[in-house]
Amino acid sequence: MADSPRWRRRKEARPDEILEAALAEFAARGFAAARLHDIAAAAGITKGTLYLYFPSKEELFKAVVRGTILPRVAALEAVVEAAEAPAAVLLASLIQRWSELLQIPQICAIPKLVLSESGNFPDLARFYYDEVITRGLGLVRGLLRRGVAAGEFRPIDVDYAAFSVIGPLLLSMLWRHSLEPNGAAPLDGAALARSHADLLLRALSMEGRP
Repeated sequence: MADSPRWRRRKEARPDEILEAALAEFAARGFAAARLHDIAAAAGITKGTLYLYFPSKEELFKAVVRGTILPRVAALEAVVEAAEAPAAVLLASLIQRWSELLQIPQICAIPKLVLSESGNFPDLARFYYDEVITRGLGLVRGLLRRGVAAGEFRPIDVDYAAFSVIGPLLLSMLWRHSLEPNGAAPLDGAALARSHADLLLRALSMEGRP
């Protein structure tokens, strides 16, 4: 019966099942090549039912980002906000955590997808910039400002230094998804994160001040 507990559980779980299927499809095929019919089939529903939850492929992609990427960004923001550790410790931990996330194939496929298909889907790129990139940069800039204010870090251009923090992490993502599948040697993301944090913190330290 439509109002049975089993039906209600199935209906309540359906959006999550759709998002899980959509994430797998977007990661495997990209945005342009992903088909709503295949996503619906993987979720065990019809294409018409999928449209009841998500009116377009664009809205489905946005829901995937909001359901997979943004909660992780929010979790990092909460950790940094509540922590009383030195900024250097928090920055090193942030780099490590980001590196670990980028080892999850389907998670790091999303930013790679946005970068590769931004020319054909600028609205999606703008959405990703507004809801993900700005928050990530804001998190890093806040930590850098905290370190400068506390005397841990030398005075720097915080706005541009944040890009230097994120740059190697993006490299590891692109390497994993674009170069390794085509013959490049595997990149150890954890080792890269450790090396990056070491070099970065040495450069930021007051001892490195000109």
